[in-house]
Amino acid sequence: VALKRMLNFNVPPVKNSTGEPVWKVLIYDRFGQDIISPLLSVKELRDMGITLHLLLHSDRDAIPDVPAVYFVMPTEENIDRMCQDLRNQLYESYYLNFISAISRSKLEDIANAAIGANAVTQVAKVFDQYLNFITLEDDMFVLCNQNKELVSYRAINRPDITDTEMETIMDTIVDSLFCFFVTLGAIPIIRCSRGTAAEMVAVKLDKKLRENLRDARNSLFTGDTLGAGQFSFQRPLLVLVDRNIDLATPLHHTWTYQALVHDVLDFHLNRVNLEESTGMESSPAGARPKKKNKKSYDLTASDKFWQKHKGSPFPEVAESVQQELESYRAQEDEVKRLKSIMGIEGEDEGAISMLSDNTAKLTSAVSSLPELLEKKRLIDLHTNVATAVLEHIKSRKLDVYFEYEEKIMSKSTLDKSLLDMISDPDAGTPEDKMRLFLIYYISSAQAPSEIDLEQYKKALMDAGCNLAPLSYIKQWKAFTKMASAPTSYGNTTPKPLGLFSRVMNTGSQFVMEGVKNLVLKQQNLPVTRILDNLMEMKSNPETDDYRYFDPKMLRGSDSSVPRNKNPFQE
Repeated sequence: VALKRMLNFNVPPVKNSTGEPVWKVLIYDRFGQDIISPLLSVKELRDMGITLHLLLHSDRDAIPDVPAVYFVMPTEENIDRMCQDLRNQLYESYYLNFISAISRSKLEDIANAAIGANAVTQVAKVFDQYLNFITLEDDMFVLCNQNKELVSYRAINRPDITDTEMETIMDTIVDSLFCFFVTLGAIPIIRCSRGTAAEMVAVKLDKKLRENLRDARNSLFTGDTLGAGQFSFQRPLLVLVDRNIDLATPLHHTWTYQALVHDVLDFHLNRVNLEESTGMESSPAGARPKKKNKKSYDLTASDKFWQKHKGSPFPEVAESVQQELESYRAQEDEVKRLKSIMGIEGEDEGAISMLSDNTAKLTSAVSSLPELLEKKRLIDLHTNVATAVLEHIKSRKLDVYFEYEEKIMSKSTLDKSLLDMISDPDAGTPEDKMRLFLIYYISSAQAPSEIDLEQYKKALMDAGCNLAPLSYIKQWKAFTKMASAPTSYGNTTPKPLGLFSRVMNTGSQFVMEGVKNLVLKQQNLPVTRILDNLMEMKSNPETDDYRYFDPKMLRGSDSSVPRNKNPFQE
């Protein structure tokens, strides 16, 4: 909603206006591109009157009779480039929107450039949009994509990090969270674990929200903000946790569709990039091998199959794709018939004579054809994506890894030794083996003896692993207080079902031979438990000393005693 409002020159788009939109150009930087692309397709941009969308730092031609909407971060080089645009008189008018708040001094730089270029009247609006976060789904967002290694786990936990670097990282994270709440139009209650980076973020965010509320005249949370009505009486809870609480989960091999796509394919900002495996066609002797085609697919909220199955175990997904395909094939004859009615194939006189009495059929054909073609597009998309995932599962035995790790994390008995898994040359890449061993190391109540450890290390080295992660985890485990009570993951193990008959039969797209059909059990990961305790206000040693911040309170109290005893809804 906020983006559409911005593209409409910062006035809410009118619902029933039949008029043409105002044609305009959109200029963004990489940050702006990452924010817009998961939310608005090129077609939607066009419907809003965006004829061209260009990167700020590309060579752009002057289009003097068109307004330009800028959506960029307020960085030095971006501002210089905008001033240059003003001097070169590229556009008719300029709507400058900053992703994050622009500083006074930078604003003055733009003003000076505008005066120098005689373009003051053309700068129509300057807005801080507070949109410095990337929304991937209705209820999931990430902080950034460009330079994300700068705010990563590794960046925060580097042994040689300086205080100023740490401050910068924390400020970056706080800025994005602040933007998120401004857009939401709600002031959260903040809870965080003590003595961690999460606490630093919480303190800074609390202070920033507080300062904004104090300044009543310029507060971003009063009046007609977009979401003011949504949470008027119920405030959301923001829980900040440190990744060190649970290092095993991100290393864990997965078994659901979306998680697998994220783990084994190149999947960023809802777009998956695949190399199409060119079939086994023999190329004539001496010919260059065919280049692999790169294809990219968007997996979005409008993709019904994705919405329905992204959380399903993989074999179920394969089965569903197969079903969709079969139901489409049944309709394919219908498509051919419709095409022939519409005279798309072959202009035979039959088609012409039928036209008169077939107007009714024609209208229905026109309306149902696009729908069927869209269905076909989604089936092809998921057939390709699922096949790519399946190749990884089979070549790396990911089903075996997933099952084995679940057993380790839930402390069940293991059916074969860890050493065998690591030394099996057919099972997985060196990285897969390292992930497995780290999970074992993190989850074990007492660390393996030195003799055993040497044995494991040798096996890992033989498998081609880089042992650097292990030495980090060794130190980490020695430091964490959590070592005394290893994180529990609930005692659940996935149960293999008999393999699906549909996927096993020969007509299937997917050759699932030898892949275990594992079903997921409800998992209670540490984060889930923490959230549950804090949402429901349950007392639990795990979360009792979490700090409590309420930016609306006049004085910040350093208490972990919540004022409000009611459970949270949001």
